[in-house]
Amino acid sequence: MVKCAKIVIFLFILWVVISCNSEEGALIKGRISNLEYPYILASYLSGDTLAIDTISVDSKGRFNYTTNIDTLTTFSLYLNNYESAVVVFADKSEKLTVKGDAQLPDLIKVDGNEINNDLSAFKTDNEELLKQRGQLFINLQQNIESDTIMNQPLAGHDEMSKLNVLNHELTQRAEEFIKTNAAKMSSLILINNFFMNSDNPRALERVLGYLQGDIAKTQYAARLKFYSEKISRSAEGARMPYFKLTDKEGEEIYSHDFKGKYLLLSFISMAGVESRETVKLLRNVYAEVNKDSVEFVTVYIDSDIYPADYTENDSIPWIVVPEKRSWGSDVVDAFNVQYIPFNILIAPDGNIQVRNIPSQGVADMIGNAAEN
Repeated sequence: MVKCAKIVIFLFILWVVISCNSEEGALIKGRISNLEYPYILASYLSGDTLAIDTISVDSKGRFNYTTNIDTLTTFSLYLNNYESAVVVFADKSEKLTVKGDAQLPDLIKVDGNEINNDLSAFKTDNEELLKQRGQLFINLQQNIESDTIMNQPLAGHDEMSKLNVLNHELTQRAEEFIKTNAAKMSSLILINNFFMNSDNPRALERVLGYLQGDIAKTQYAARLKFYSEKISRSAEGARMPYFKLTDKEGEEIYSHDFKGKYLLLSFISMAGVESRETVKLLRNVYAEVNKDSVEFVTVYIDSDIYPADYTENDSIPWIVVPEKRSWGSDVVDAFNVQYIPFNILIAPDGNIQVRNIPSQGVADMIGNAAEN
């Protein structure tokens, strides 16, 4: 009898422990269509450690994921071997539901707390725009793959124009949401999603000014404000940031070497089709400009290939810099380069004149400025 009583007490204690642990855990479940792999990868910060879990998915895209957390945590759910992702915000004891299509990650909806519900409501209100943008991303990716295989000039310029229009409209919708919900965490998330990678630092500064209450005092908001101040230092009209580079011949070059001249600073990749098109266009432009008043510097950003070994490199008649540190280099950070190819035109007075200037527009821009 005593032995049985001990067993009953032990089972009761075990049940209490399990119950307490389950109350602390967050449950994320749902169904995602068009998954090509039977798993989802979940990553999140646990203290100072990046944790990565593998979530099993059944043949219908259904999954259940329980994790023990004690504070609000950001989970990134990577789909189809990192081809797309959805972000989930979870706190202890919460039960969240995720539903959507892996091919249209911007439309995947998460329900279960205020942050996720607000962001899902924004997606619902702008579903048609997000759907059009998602389809354009798919079309552009197919174009890139096709052009790379066929070694053809990059197609899809119409899609890029449409994409720019959609992004502009979505950014405007996001700003309206932020103004209306200035004291909500979801507004900080939308600022991060729509304004962090913008070439317009004034827009980021403007929307950060909408924030109110405790949200404006969070570390998250402080990081966004720090980033806003940082990109303002490389915005159009700002003084060119200092840089020191080493060209392919091993010679050191400095930002002050180009004082009194126009400088076209271009960032490209060794293997990208768009980058090769950029080099071809820049070569035509370089043939037209006055070499006494204009300098070109091309920085190759290649994380997989170093030193640069592309034959086009040998025929470039201006300064070429193979950047060993790739996206982690000081010059990339100083000029806030988010993608390639990317051209920046710096005026003779050392101020940044135009960011993301089209290669074919460089000569006209220099000529018009010289006439004024």
